[in-house]
Amino acid sequence: MVDSTDRGLKASLKRAGSGAFRVLGTATASRRPMPDFMLIGTKRGGTTSFYYDILKEPQVITLFPSAKYLPKSNETKGVHFFDSNFGKGERWYRSFMPTRASRRRAEKIVGKPVVVGEASPYYMFHPLAAERAAAMVPDAKILVLLRDPVMRTYSHWKERRRSSAEPLEFEAALAAEDSRLAGEEQKLRNDPTYYSYAHEQQSYLTQSRYVRHLRKWYELYGADRILVVASEDYYGEPDEVMRQVAEFLGIDHATLPKGEHMNAAGGEGISPETRERLTSALADDTAELEALIGRKLPWH
Repeated sequence: MVDSTDRGLKASLKRAGSGAFRVLGTATASRRPMPDFMLIGTKRGGTTSFYYDILKEPQVITLFPSAKYLPKSNETKGVHFFDSNFGKGERWYRSFMPTRASRRRAEKIVGKPVVVGEASPYYMFHPLAAERAAAMVPDAKILVLLRDPVMRTYSHWKERRRSSAEPLEFEAALAAEDSRLAGEEQKLRNDPTYYSYAHEQQSYLTQSRYVRHLRKWYELYGADRILVVASEDYYGEPDEVMRQVAEFLGIDHATLPKGEHMNAAGGEGISPETRERLTSALADDTAELEALIGRKLPWH
């Protein structure tokens, strides 16, 4: 068993190390190109597993600093700049990116061009993220991982319950959603520094209406710069999906073990009646989404 003092020491070291690297990264921001890709959603869709599988491709390099320089087990996944941290400025965002020199060293090692990206699954839903990203990183490629929206909705609620952050039962939380979210999107639009816990964490059904949020990304980036993947396809055929991702990113695909479930809080336990009701409620959204992306999805 890990002693609480040891855990506290590790946490302190991690904070101190992260702070020092952030200062260094910000000071050298001009040498740090913007990301080549962003994984923008969806929350509870499998983005953690998906992103770390992308990192297994030899031509994909990590954000700065690498986990090997800090007392943590995994590489940094998301920066959450275009949603919650936009006020920290472009130099702060660039501080997470590898320098041009780091890229050149990585390219010498693998013998091919390298790419870097981040995964912040609140980007797709945040009302200002698409506009901010398009203005600052217009050439980035956009990855989207979408799960059966009913199961995503339930899993989102389960995650909040698991962390003791949601006092309401599932049906009650859905009933309270409109009142919890009332006016929050407008507050986010009016004040760039405003953060809404309800908008990010209690928008269970609203975040599952994918097409409403994804359409703006298509308008700003265009269909040729966006790849939508179904979570069910990724977990069912991870190697084939990663082959598609590699082609989209313009890199070679390496056949490696993929598809591991990380950070799971599944949809088990939802009643058939609730599932049927939510499926019906989301049917039009799914149909519009399929029209937008030009193909059928496995949960429809």
